[in-house]
Amino acid sequence: MIQVEIDSGSGFCFGVTTAIKKAEEELAAGKKMYCLGDIVHNGMEVERLTAMGMTTINHEQLKALHDVKVLLRAHGEPPETYELAKRNNIEIIDATCPVVLQLQKRIKKQFDTNPNAQIVIFGKNGHAEVLGLVGQTRSEAIVIEHFDEVHKLDFERDIYLYSQTTKSLDEFHRIIEYIQSHISDKAIFRSFDTICRQVANRMPNIARFATQHDVIIFVSGRKSSNGKVLYNECKAVNPNSYHVENANEISLEWFANAQTVGVCGATSTPKWLMEECRDYILSHVK
Repeated sequence: MIQVEIDSGSGFCFGVTTAIKKAEEELAAGKKMYCLGDIVHNGMEVERLTAMGMTTINHEQLKALHDVKVLLRAHGEPPETYELAKRNNIEIIDATCPVVLQLQKRIKKQFDTNPNAQIVIFGKNGHAEVLGLVGQTRSEAIVIEHFDEVHKLDFERDIYLYSQTTKSLDEFHRIIEYIQSHISDKAIFRSFDTICRQVANRMPNIARFATQHDVIIFVSGRKSSNGKVLYNECKAVNPNSYHVENANEISLEWFANAQTVGVCGATSTPKWLMEECRDYILSHVK
């Protein structure tokens, strides 16, 4: 009989758990509620909450709304969103992750103190969290997505480096080392490690988990940047790792000669979805 284990360290992070709990509470009270952007980068979970009455909207649609409730997800939002909500008498249910909120405040304070310095954010261009961070600097912050973009900085001017909370620690440290070795003697360089440890610690933990099983089923939405990073970590240590969005994408051929299977996922993967994948494997593989 094949053995299937769900990684106890996988599943929603604290910020996502809180956002979903707030959404469920509002919907359980039978109130009409909108969510600005996907509440989590997982289509199945969005569908579940939509069935409960949640409506997902984008920023354009938000402009047309008045006198309603809108939930802001864990990623956070730029100041303009709050200003618009005030003008349109929109009640904000703020589910911004405390770690992200703290980072927004730090960046705003730094920008207000020294607006001539380069505020640099190591993050994914266009990502909801990054848009919220850039918004604290009147859109003047420089976003660096990968290490090889670091050369576009002006090393003659002050640099204050921050990171999106879910980026890779190793790449962040490479960027720090590069800037340290190129910064002018006349300029100030400060780096702030703002990577969420709840996410960063998942890297070594999920790698360890992946080595303990013959086959790994990594469950996450294709949109999840955190999911891509963690899946690549699994694949690097266990070539028999497969990325699926749900149980329907599982192929039974993957389990030929396998005795143990590990099921894991991203910070945006609900536990119930990993359980569905486990149950599918147990009922189809003997």
